[in-house]
This record gives sequence, C-alpha cells and structure tokens, in this order.
Amino acid sequence: MTEVADNTIVDGRYRIVRRIGSGGMADVYCAEDVHLGREVALKVLHRRFAQDQEFVERFRREASSAAGLQHPNVVGVFDRGEHDGTYYIAMEHLAGHSLKDIVSAQAPLPQELVIDLGLQILAAAGFAHRHHVIHRDFKPHNVIVDDEWHAKVTDFGIARAGASEMTETGSIMGTAQYLSPEQAQGHAVGAPADLYSIGVMLYEMLCGRLPFEGDSAVSVALKHLSEPPAPISRLRPDVNPALESVVMAALAKDPANRWQTAEDFAEGLRAARAHIEAGTPVGTDTAEFAPVGVPVLANGDRPPEPPRREEDGGRRWPWFTIGLLAVALLALLAFLAIDGLLAPEKREVPNVVGKQLIQARQQLEQAGFEVDTERVRSRVEFDQVLDQDPNPGEEAEEGSTITLEVSRGPGNVLVPTVAGRPREQALSELEKAGLKVSVEERPSDDVRDGYAIRTTPEAGRSVVKGSRITLFVSTGPEQVAVPDVTGLSRQSAEDSLQAEGLKVVVEEEASADAPAGEVISQDPAAGTDVDAGSRVTITVSTGPEQVDVPDVVGLPAAEARRALRDAGLKVEERASNVTDANQDGVVLDQSPDSGGEVDDGSSVVIFVGSFDADTLESPDGTATP
Repeated sequence: MTEVADNTIVDGRYRIVRRIGSGGMADVYCAEDVHLGREVALKVLHRRFAQDQEFVERFRREASSAAGLQHPNVVGVFDRGEHDGTYYIAMEHLAGHSLKDIVSAQAPLPQELVIDLGLQILAAAGFAHRHHVIHRDFKPHNVIVDDEWHAKVTDFGIARAGASEMTETGSIMGTAQYLSPEQAQGHAVGAPADLYSIGVMLYEMLCGRLPFEGDSAVSVALKHLSEPPAPISRLRPDVNPALESVVMAALAKDPANRWQTAEDFAEGLRAARAHIEAGTPVGTDTAEFAPVGVPVLANGDRPPEPPRREEDGGRRWPWFTIGLLAVALLALLAFLAIDGLLAPEKREVPNVVGKQLIQARQQLEQAGFEVDTERVRSRVEFDQVLDQDPNPGEEAEEGSTITLEVSRGPGNVLVPTVAGRPREQALSELEKAGLKVSVEERPSDDVRDGYAIRTTPEAGRSVVKGSRITLFVSTGPEQVAVPDVTGLSRQSAEDSLQAEGLKVVVEEEASADAPAGEVISQDPAAGTDVDAGSRVTITVSTGPEQVDVPDVVGLPAAEARRALRDAGLKVEERASNVTDANQDGVVLDQSPDSGGEVDDGSSVVIFVGSFDADTLESPDGTATP
C-alpha cells in the first residue's frame, strides 16, 4: 500500500495534512477541505482492495449508511469519491482518543463513568437501529471520546442496512473479542447482536479485561458460543449488583434472552445508576434489572419447577433433629466450660480511610475481615472511603464485618447559561451551582469587553458537582499593533497591513521628495494598538506636482522672472546679443516652451536680448560710435 503524501490534493478538494492511522481496509488522514476551510478525516481505501468489488461495495456502503445517520453520538460523513485508482470517504475530524486507548490506560473505570459512556454508545446504536442499520462491529476501537467525555461511534464499514446481506452464509464479520454468538455461527444478525457487543465493551470497562480471551480468533469465537463469562463481581468486588445484572443480561448466549432494544438496555443502565447513587448494598435482589420475558421457552411455556427431593425416612426426621440439638447443647456447654479457650482470634483493624473502595476492600479482606459499605454524598472523589467502623487500630474478631462509609460523589449539576453576562455575575452563578471556575480571556468581535462568551463544558451539560469548568471572557475585539509602512511601495504596504488583519484606505498626494508609488505617511501611526479589522489610511506619493509653463517670450526679463517664479518654477537667464535696441532686456525665447507641464520647482531657461551700440559695425565694416 502506497501512502498518500502530505500536501497531496485529493479529488481537487482535500489537502492531506498528516496520516492519523491505518485499519484493515483503509488508511485515515487528517486533511483540509480547501473549499470550506475545515479539517476533515479522510478515509482512503487500500489500493489492493480497490479492484475487489466486495470491498468497494462495503466501503461504499459505509459512506451510505453513515451519511444517513446524523446524530450527536455518530461521526458525521460529508463526502465520498475516487482518487488515484482508489476510493475515499470524507468525515468529521474528531479530537480525542479511542475508547480502547482509555480502557487500556485507565480501566477499571468508575461505574458512573461506564454508565455515562454506555448511554452515549447506546444512543448511537438505537438511532442506527431505528434507521434499519446494524453496525455489526461495535468495539472500543470504534468509539472516539473527547476531553469532555463526549463519545461518538464511527466505522460503519461492515454495517448492514435493511435486509441486504453482503456476505455469504457462514462468513464471520466483526472483531472476535466483541463478536456475538450468532455472528460467530454466521447467522443473520439484528439489533441484539450489536447490544451483545456493547455488553462486552461495558464488561471490559468495568473489569479492565475482556470476558473471553484466547490464542486465536477461532478459540475466542468458540468461547462466545459455549462458555459463560466470569461474573463481574468476581473480578471487581465493589461493582454494584444492579449494574452487574444489567451488563450480564446483555451477554446472554440466546439473542431472545438479551435486551431487545438499545432503549431498554439504556433504561436498565439508568435504573442501575439510581441504585448506585442510592447506595444499594451488595446482595440486593437484581431481578428487576434483567430483560423482561427471559424465562419463557421457545414454545411459549414457562420452564418447569426444579424437582423436589422426596423426604427420606418418613416421620423419623423429628427424632433425628432432637438428637442433633442435644449434641449441639453438649458442645455449647463444653465450649463455655473451657472459658473462651477457643474464642475467635482478634486482629488490629487496618486504616483504609482515604483509599479507593476497591483497594480498601482488598486490604481488609486480606486482614481477615468482611466488608460492608454505606454510601453518602460527599465532595471527595467517588468511591473514596470517608470513615470506618471499627476505627483504625482497634481490635476486632477475625471474620467480623468492617463497615465503610464511602463517597458516592457530590452528585451532578447542570452547567448554568452565563453567556452574555458580566464577568463577576457569570462567576457568581457558576460558583453558586457548586462548580469550580477557571477564567480564560479571549478576544471577540461579537461580545463586549468583560462579558462572558461561553463555558467548557457548554451550558446545559450535566457534570459532577465540584468539577472545574472554563469560563471564556471577552477582551473585546483583538488588538493589533499597526506596522510601519512609510517608505514602502503601495503594494508592500497593503500586504503588510492586511496580514495583520487591518483594512487599508489609500490616498494619493504629490511629493517632491518621494518617487511615485511610495508611501509617504500613514494614520494611525506605526506602533499604535487598534482593533483587528480597523482602517489604516496610507498616503502614497504621485511624485512632484506638475505645473504649466507660462509664456514669457516678449516680456521684459524682470516681468518674465516674476511670472515663472509665481508658477513655482526656477529661472535661468542667458544673454543673447541683438542689433535692435528695442529688444534689449526682452525675453527672446524660453526652454521648455510654454504650454507644457513640468515638475514643480523645475528650471526654465529664458534668453534675454542684449543690445550694445559700441559693438555695432558700419556697412563698410568699420565700427560706428
């Protein structure tokens, strides 16, 4: 596979910025849509598959399926096309991490976070199912989570729309670790198959491991068919039984025994969350969290009651019981007689206050104690131990129960709407809602200086009380320093000012000191701070001013000099001998001639008649007095 090089323009529209990653079918690039000026993710089919009509059809179907799913939890698809012998899809570019990366780095995740992510994934699944699209490959690799824990589902590469089937009977599509049993058998699949895969994802988020692992995809698929998953509580003892029941119900082998819709699955998660917030103790009956109608057989009958064991021995059992009680009484007397010799050993209770519940439980159980929990609202981190009974350092009998008071978190609040309010009022409203606030100042052309622009997370978002949010406050329009453009050519000056986001107004003025086209002044002056988009006026030289050359031929020299100087011209005077006394002191000629235009301050040469009677000659060649 030859990668698409950076800066390549795909299909005349998408400029490749960098390669993001690669999958089994395609490479994904970050690209710039040069028509709309936005970032997109460009998914380019591997060229080796471009000749395979099945792969091309799957790729085309991904675009068609996803393009019809406009939902906040589904990655948007904008465009598709061909490039250099292969095919591409242009889709929404998301900043964030795959859920798989998050699970690998942080699992097991807090139960309430798992529920929140699960609800978002199920919202995407339910929307797709209502539009008759089965994803068929739900896995954490295909879920992108941003820094605010918003989740979006991507990669409908093997989605099936309507009743069409793109694979032959018996083929397996999807990733083995998240495969439903019916997919592993090559059967037709529906919504319950997607819900099974989502159940596997929730199991992995809660436990930090998959329900089934093996040396090969085939061995994992066989386990999905035949082995029950280990109970979540065995791997994570602090899990709420209600949540465990909801997730395990999604992993039923028989599709009829699972949640039948994403909406039902989501309702189960919400009910489990309510029990977690209420502090439902371990051991609570969780039948209410199982999918409705599970214990009904295929023929419509209910399963038979388990067979009862026949009583053995008829009426002999009362005498047998009396004998046992007598033996127990004798044992008790013997126990009392030895005055507590066999009393349970007492041990010092470890200090687990301040630890996370899962760590505290492990430490107490290793010390030989049982653990019970009581949930209370608290500003401290969810699942942190606040208090314990008996107190740390006291002695308690081995096997006795230590009761832990555990934080259920501060609860959730909605981020108030503060956009457009003065800074201090916005801060007051956010802090009154129980939120911590960091303020960042940003320039804005639309919001006045000192007023709130927006918050992150955005207004109306449900967040944990005590969370820190960012309030963006306007500093007014962005300020820029006016660059010095005097002495530059007009074009260079305009380019420099526009690069700073300023508008340019041009005025022209004659100048004897600057050549035409050079900037001779600017307003505002260089270095002045102004709003971005402000106007800057530059004055451009048109060169020296042009003046008309007056006609001074025939005028006395003094009058000619005065006329030329009044016109802004300099005068150079040259004598020209004449024989006619009437021409003495009169301008005989001028250069340049009258009627033309010259630069202001230019010189005009006048030729003035000079009569000298002593130099006149007589007709015979002799001088006359």
